[in-house]
Amino acid sequence: MGYFSFILVLKEDLHLKAELNQIALLEGLARNDKKAIETIYKENFNLIQALVVNNNGNTDDAKDIFQEAMIVLYQKVQSGSFELNCQIKTFVYSVCRRLWLKRLMQQNRYSLHENTEDIVVVDEVMDDHEKRDNEFAMMEKAMGSLGEPCRSLLEAFYMQKKGMQEIAGIFGYTNAENAKTQKYKCLMRLKKLFFSHYKNGS
Repeated sequence: MGYFSFILVLKEDLHLKAELNQIALLEGLARNDKKAIETIYKENFNLIQALVVNNNGNTDDAKDIFQEAMIVLYQKVQSGSFELNCQIKTFVYSVCRRLWLKRLMQQNRYSLHENTEDIVVVDEVMDDHEKRDNEFAMMEKAMGSLGEPCRSLLEAFYMQKKGMQEIAGIFGYTNAENAKTQKYKCLMRLKKLFFSHYKNGS
């Protein structure tokens, strides 16, 4: 999620709409923060309800499944070693779908020929979120290919929020203006690498 700053810089070309509050929400969940929990509920429950209701369930079933998924997410965040490599919505949806299908099978209510169209419709809603996750992965690859000192310079500016004067001192540039010029060149290199991955879909 740390590469979001770079993706923001390139969003005019990609028309990306990514969410900045993922880490904050997870931290809030770990603290049992009521606002964070309510936000996760508001942003995710309707999708889960559609999944369950369209596949032999009702609203109460959806609430139960969603609560189970929240417990799973909470326990993972509490473990201290959990790294979310996708959007919260993608993670919650994946857990809920697995839990719901398991319950249907246990109750002999699941058929491969039942409501498959509804599942496809719900899956289509997830395409945008999966696309964002792929973009984060491609940005990670682009950063890995960028090399030094460009990688460290861009991370210092966009992720560590250091000023150009400080960056000039760290990287040995004569002044802030020279550091700014180098940052621009590095950003252009990153942009080229990122779009190369994006075009190739890898």
